[in-house]
Amino acid sequence: MPNPVAHSLAVTASVLASTAAGWRGAMQRRARSVATDPNSTPLPQLFDMEGCPYCRVVREALSELQLDVEVYPCPKGGTRFRPRAAELVGRKTTFPVFYDVERGQAMPESADIVEYLWEHYDSGRAVRPNALTYATSSLATAMRPTRGFRARPSRGPAQLLELYSFEASPYSRLVRERLTELELPYRLWQLAKEQRSDIGPANARLTLGKWTPVPGGRREAMIARTGRAQVPCLVDPNTGRTLFESADIIGYLESTYAL
Repeated sequence: MPNPVAHSLAVTASVLASTAAGWRGAMQRRARSVATDPNSTPLPQLFDMEGCPYCRVVREALSELQLDVEVYPCPKGGTRFRPRAAELVGRKTTFPVFYDVERGQAMPESADIVEYLWEHYDSGRAVRPNALTYATSSLATAMRPTRGFRARPSRGPAQLLELYSFEASPYSRLVRERLTELELPYRLWQLAKEQRSDIGPANARLTLGKWTPVPGGRREAMIARTGRAQVPCLVDPNTGRTLFESADIIGYLESTYAL
């Protein structure tokens, strides 16, 4: 379990990071909400590192598009998935790398990836990040400059972990940082806000009456599977554990997979 004071300070810095990035990746921007399907295959693959500002721009688009992906962390000094990323693009590469499994297409440049995602997974409109997007993403990285970048020794899981998250979530970021550092691959189930009343923590949502999820939406599907609609949520099929609180999840990852 992380030190409570240190964890509280990390949460504060993570809130500042989300604020610096303009809370992009908090609300879904598709014409309609699309429910997550834990049995859907094959998912696109993302090779990235949590602290990288260019990777963040891609993850923001994925969150807003409600596009679930398999994430293969590639921190500096990592050896588990970097060779596969280089193989996909045919050369030593920078990150992120996005691989559309169904279409057999791999690409390494964040601006090209974002444009591709909006063209192929939305209504065909072209959306491309600009200089301000990258500047604010770099500022977000400066709020957490030492986390989510460098590899640490770990044992890899036999099956991919699963994480319910959305990009701007300050609590989810702390978990994604640790997954990156430990090079733990996971299925990322996007849970961006689907309506105004979804805004706020799970126990303090922006609604005066009883909160209800969007019918047929992602929070409704998550409640059916886990009993709650709260992020971050880690599901580990290797041990049968389901955890919700960021501090608990980080403690679990450290005790179960870190060496």
